[in-house]
Amino acid sequence: MGEFADKLIDWYDEHKRDLPWRRVKDPYRIWISEIILQQTRVAQGYDYYCRFIERFPDVDTLADAHEDEVMKYWQGLGYYSRARNLHEAAKSIVKQGGFPTTYAGVRSLKGVGDYTAAAVCSFAYDMPCAAVDGNVYRVLARYLGVDEPIDTAKGKKLFAALAEELLDKHRPALYNQAIMDFGALQCVPVAPQCADCPLVDSCVAFRQGKINMLPCKQHRTKVTARYFVYLYVRAGEYTFIRRRGAGDIWQNLYEVPLIETAGEISEEALLALPEFADLFAGCQPESVRLLRKKEKHVLSHRVIYADFYEIILKDDIRVLSDYRCVSETDLYKFPMSRLLSRFFSLFLTPD
Repeated sequence: MGEFADKLIDWYDEHKRDLPWRRVKDPYRIWISEIILQQTRVAQGYDYYCRFIERFPDVDTLADAHEDEVMKYWQGLGYYSRARNLHEAAKSIVKQGGFPTTYAGVRSLKGVGDYTAAAVCSFAYDMPCAAVDGNVYRVLARYLGVDEPIDTAKGKKLFAALAEELLDKHRPALYNQAIMDFGALQCVPVAPQCADCPLVDSCVAFRQGKINMLPCKQHRTKVTARYFVYLYVRAGEYTFIRRRGAGDIWQNLYEVPLIETAGEISEEALLALPEFADLFAGCQPESVRLLRKKEKHVLSHRVIYADFYEIILKDDIRVLSDYRCVSETDLYKFPMSRLLSRFFSLFLTPD
């Protein structure tokens, strides 16, 4: 199978992307890039990586930072547990005296799985570890004609073994970068460029007409709908926010008052809710105005439909149960979901 690796690397020499984390051997920077790119396309992750590294150039700086600031730099990337885990892992790295130099050590970091550990170890230390991400699954499934579902324990074990067998153990970093870029640029999910593919002559899926059928998945992601009503409460130049708790989406991000309902709800029905009455007990709103209706926000397992209301209170009110009173000009300092950030970008002048 040496020919497979050689063709991939030859292709990579000609088509590789020039990315900042590929110009270094620093395990910290490689780790940051891999965590960012876990659920993010390179085109989107590039700028986030550059900003993140500019602010947190080494593990000590990241470990010393406040979580709110780390989350703020992550804002918009989604999957915010990645940022929390990254921060916790940075603290553990500093505590143990430096970035781990073994596969087991890297794999033990919070938020690091088999793929990320293999990627960091091969790119930073040239260890012969096969990195298997979505691109690699797709290339191997098509090239070898493997129809075992990739989202089962059996399938993951099989593909890990195949990846290890095909790995160029003398050039692991180069090989891993090559096969991942090949999947991202050439052997793409829809309409792959088979006509000028260097592997087409020996590709089983192409020969059998199964390109669009591979890789296989056994399970379909169940998507549920949720209905949020956000209350943008204003008292003069001030508004009210609080930090979301654990056990749900957007943990530790900030938000304005939120009422979740079982379905769409009218303004009249909203005003009659006990939650609405409890929130404004002792401070009667002067006006209620609908700003946005049924704003759709798609997450991996959920679709959120959000209504946004502006609630005006008397200028001198500074207390709202369980909420923090902040100046509207300071809102940009607090990490929020992309859904809320987008809302504020429309209704406030960006700082």
